[in-house]
Amino acid sequence: MQIDLNADVGEAIGDDEGVVPLVSSANIACGFHAGNPGLMRTTAQLARRHGIAVGAHPGFHDLEGFGRREMRVSTAEVENLVAYQIGALAGVAAAEGVRLSHVKPHGALYNMAARDGSMADAIARAVRAVDASLVLFGLSGSQLVAAGERAGLQVASEVFADRGYRPDGSLAVRGTPGAVMTEVASVAQRAVGMASGRGVTCVDGTEVPVKADTICIHGDTPGAAALARAVRDALTAAGIEVAAPMRRHLR
Repeated sequence: MQIDLNADVGEAIGDDEGVVPLVSSANIACGFHAGNPGLMRTTAQLARRHGIAVGAHPGFHDLEGFGRREMRVSTAEVENLVAYQIGALAGVAAAEGVRLSHVKPHGALYNMAARDGSMADAIARAVRAVDASLVLFGLSGSQLVAAGERAGLQVASEVFADRGYRPDGSLAVRGTPGAVMTEVASVAQRAVGMASGRGVTCVDGTEVPVKADTICIHGDTPGAAALARAVRDALTAAGIEVAAPMRRHLR
């Protein structure tokens, strides 16, 4: 068995030095919800040093709200802001000899696209227009995964070891009970369960099935490096190899 372990980084609030060496994919903030050109470049440099796949992590233009506030935007605006941010990171990463491998939307943009097919299609169009070989990460079972498939992109169904789930398969809203998990052993156990196809226990105690191609550890979760280490060790102990998704042109 094989699965990707990814982290959202380059956001100036997490332990990138501690987390990046432990994952297989790094989603780098592109300056709209967090980050800046200098931080984008140093984070790409860090990922290259550790042989980690680099992806764009585009979000709403919302530094004050860290991209976690839902916004009313047209599908054209979504397509443009995603294409712009992918292009920005691609250029900065190229200066470090790094080519992008994937795209994972951030925060409210990600969650809105998970349930809104039109917004999801706009994101998929932007990814395909910039580089059709990029892998699109989306919440398992969501509209974003379906949109990527409709667009002919390679997709990776994403699950979250450190986030609570609602019975419909969506993520629990931050600030509500059980939305963010920090207990190391529990997070590691959940990761192995999801990677093994056993689904996930929701905040209300129900079980929901999930397809897991990639597992996220948020770089800004308290103790993120310890969580990433525990998850990686637990996956390895369970016989599950940690490796980034392959791009089509590399197959």
